[in-house]
Amino acid sequence: MKKERLITAISIVCLFTLWNCSCTPANAMSAKEKTPAKESPAVISIDPNAPSEASIKNSEEQKQIKEAQEKAEQTKTEAETAKKEALIQEKVVELEKKKAEQKHKEAELAKKEVVAIKETAKSKTEVDEAVAKAQQMEKDALAAKEKVTLAEEKKLTTQKRVEITEEELKLAMERAAVAEAKITENLKTTYKKLLQTGLIVLIGYLLLFILVRVINRRVENLKARHLARRNAIYILNALIILYITFLWVQNIGAITIFISVTSAGLVLVLQDVILSIVGWFYILVHKPFEVGDRIEMGAVKGDVMDISLFQTSLLEIGNWVDADQSTGRIVNVPNSAVFKKETYNYSRGFEFIWNEIKILVTFESDWKRAEKVMLNYGTAQSEEMAEVVKRKIKKMTMHYMIYYEKLTPIVYVNIKDSGVELTLRYLTEARKRRTTQDALCRMILEDFEKEQNVSFAYPTYRIVK
Repeated sequence: MKKERLITAISIVCLFTLWNCSCTPANAMSAKEKTPAKESPAVISIDPNAPSEASIKNSEEQKQIKEAQEKAEQTKTEAETAKKEALIQEKVVELEKKKAEQKHKEAELAKKEVVAIKETAKSKTEVDEAVAKAQQMEKDALAAKEKVTLAEEKKLTTQKRVEITEEELKLAMERAAVAEAKITENLKTTYKKLLQTGLIVLIGYLLLFILVRVINRRVENLKARHLARRNAIYILNALIILYITFLWVQNIGAITIFISVTSAGLVLVLQDVILSIVGWFYILVHKPFEVGDRIEMGAVKGDVMDISLFQTSLLEIGNWVDADQSTGRIVNVPNSAVFKKETYNYSRGFEFIWNEIKILVTFESDWKRAEKVMLNYGTAQSEEMAEVVKRKIKKMTMHYMIYYEKLTPIVYVNIKDSGVELTLRYLTEARKRRTTQDALCRMILEDFEKEQNVSFAYPTYRIVK
């Protein structure tokens, strides 16, 4: 009985092996025929002639296109990996199918064995064992079928993932192409704006050059010529800057935000510079002084030559030179000084100043006669501008609380150690201070020479024995 079972088992194994060997090519072929042919995904090659990073000026857009290209390469790699996984999954499905077929055949053989054992009148135990074995093999066959089904589902899932990855690759390549097109368009726009900016600057400064030449030829008054030339420079520069700003920045809101943020930082860092610009606006609007005025700002005195955005240029007077005459030096004072230092204007509104000439005569001299001589010359000098002075003062009273009780010259008398001091106080134009003083001194000296009772005093010493 044991020999018969052994022979039967050996014969079943041999038959199964021969059948499996004979069916493997056909099954493999059928599996290949059943597997749907995969279309090769459309591959979008990245243009190697795309603009290089060195030629892209906009760093933000360059970063975007680089990220898009990197994402495209990554997606391409993922697609290739998914394809490989799909191929592996196909092989797994084929293998599971083979295993399922083998289990199915083993189950069929086990059923036949049960029938054969029943026909040969075996014992009930052997029949039960054969039935149990057949049922177990049938269960294994069903489990193998389920594995095949699961493998096929995994295969479909992998194929779907391959398709999704290919779609992502296409989308990434399209984004890269759009980014490259955007970069190209922005470069064209930038080059166009640069060309327009160059033309604006060229035309603007050519027009400014022509205007300055016309002003220098047609306007003869020095002050009017300087003001016209300065205003033309300011207006044309402002127009050029304004036009270029609107050319490059289309969004007004962005300009406002940029100016607000930038101003907050600049106010902290450039306080003196900002204050100088504010001082320039203050000088232009309030006009505490103008070009041509004689002013004193802090410790600096001079004639205003120019008022620029940051500083005021003065032709210095005084210092080591007496009587407010020019030293020849040009002093640049920051415009912020109008808020920090006192500003004296010799020319604005009332361009006359009080000047004094002091003369010391001896106690023995006829000081009354000397006083009369000085007063006569002072009055003669003041009569020429009496009407102008009154008119100027009347005009000033409309704007200021100003009151002059006496405008005619006067001589003050004072007693000094060495004699009697006579001080002639008179009005004169600020720019003629030295010339009028020189003329009065000459006339007074000539008259004193004719007077026998008037002598100049000087420090004397007496030695008593």
